[in-house]
Amino acid sequence: MNSPPLSGNNPSAAWRAELVIWLPIIAGLVVLYVPSLVDLFHGVWASDEQMHGPIVLGIACWLIYRNWPAMMAASEGQAPSLWGWPFSVFALLLYILGRSQDILLFEIGSVIWLLIGILLLTRGLAALQPQWFAMFFMLFMVPLPGVFVDAVTLPMKMAVSYVAEHVLFWFGYPIGRNGVILQIGQYMLLVADACAGLHTLLTLEALGLLYLNLIRRDSLFRNVGLAILIVPISFAANVIRVIVLSLITYHFGDEAGQGFLHGFAGMVLFLSALLLIISSDTLLQTIEKLRTAQNVAAIQS
Repeated sequence: MNSPPLSGNNPSAAWRAELVIWLPIIAGLVVLYVPSLVDLFHGVWASDEQMHGPIVLGIACWLIYRNWPAMMAASEGQAPSLWGWPFSVFALLLYILGRSQDILLFEIGSVIWLLIGILLLTRGLAALQPQWFAMFFMLFMVPLPGVFVDAVTLPMKMAVSYVAEHVLFWFGYPIGRNGVILQIGQYMLLVADACAGLHTLLTLEALGLLYLNLIRRDSLFRNVGLAILIVPISFAANVIRVIVLSLITYHFGDEAGQGFLHGFAGMVLFLSALLLIISSDTLLQTIEKLRTAQNVAAIQS
């Protein structure tokens, strides 16, 4: 399955030859996964907890398209890798098992392994390096087992509820808490999975990692530091969302808290997370500059 190089005397002919190879592959992917996507859009992706799935898929496709020229350049003249066959066979078996047994983790997750296999078979090992982040990013769209999600989500909701209660109490609001239920004034609010669950955390993690990939800092200190800070940033953004929803309900009533302004609080979640990520990146940049200046001063002295 050698792919013709894109360089040469006739670039348009090379592109046509490349298209001949990729059209059947794209058609095969459409046949396999469009029914799965239809099921997702009518199933878990229609819920508040996993509405990030289509967004992650769209961004992943854009990342693949964005990195395509770099992939073609890196793999030009490279021989295809036979390691693509084990990946492809494993992916197809995973898909068959997941589709037949309604295991979304296997059914949707198989597309990542299949894409890796296809790249190995068509462009060789060198094609994976430019596309590795797009493949990794697609993990965030794979639905996780409900038992695992519930086990992880409950402690997260408890922690978010606890922090939100204490912050509002410090500001003088009449608030109490019973587990994941907040009572502010005459209103009671249940901290739901969509407000502080594992899926929300994963969405914010994806946002932070996407920021890191797009910014592409050369500094190892800033990249590692920001990657570590994404976890507390995601938690803080969840707390901010719960606080905003509590304040909306307290000041404007239960209908406002559950209506349009509930969606607004979701926007607050992502905006606050993005601002915290940018602020943390700026702080790390300042720390790095100070360290560099101290090192230079020490060398000069």
